[in-house]
Amino acid sequence: MIADLHGFGPALVAGTWITIKLALSSLALGLLLGLAGALCKTSRFGFLQWLGSSYSTLVRGVPELLWVLLIYFGTVNLLRWLADSLGIASLELSPFAAGTIALGLCFGAYATEVFRGAILAIPKGHCEAGQALGLGGARILWRLVLPQMWRIALPGLGNLFMILMKDTALISVIGLEEIMRHSQIAVTVSKQPFTFYLVAAFIYLGLTILAMAGLALMEKRAARGFVRASA
Repeated sequence: MIADLHGFGPALVAGTWITIKLALSSLALGLLLGLAGALCKTSRFGFLQWLGSSYSTLVRGVPELLWVLLIYFGTVNLLRWLADSLGIASLELSPFAAGTIALGLCFGAYATEVFRGAILAIPKGHCEAGQALGLGGARILWRLVLPQMWRIALPGLGNLFMILMKDTALISVIGLEEIMRHSQIAVTVSKQPFTFYLVAAFIYLGLTILAMAGLALMEKRAARGFVRASA
């Protein structure tokens, strides 16, 4: 029964590829936002601390689905005004772009706390040693803080990425033809919801297993020097 996909197999494969691209693009945006938010929250400047805290609190306090809808539909008037100002016939945000922004925004808010915890876990003496060697703030961040922070934050970021991978299903509500959208179309045509939702579940499970394997390799690589130093 599961093998009988009524000709929707290629569509599900295409939807899987869209899901992967959406997850990776949201991950890239979320990592940048999360790192920026963590640096703000650990800054010695009060305004930056307020900015980082406001971002993580505001975004985490609103469900991801609402962010998807707000970003997709809330930009209609803004883009219409911008198109009129630039003399363009039409300007709109695609479902893929809206989904990337929404999921990246949410991922970044949670990643902010992961990165912040990782930064605070680094002994202060390491930065003081960098200052004693005459390194500037940017070089201390790049050469001392970020490599150690990455190793500490990687498990938490991996868990967030697993959640992000499954949250891509939310983007189907604005018409992006990813796994869930194609599954819903197939269910409407074939009248076999169990079959196609089960196939979708196995696809998400497979993607999660691959992500877990990749994360394990990254954790092993990131911990190589640390393991040697502890031996």
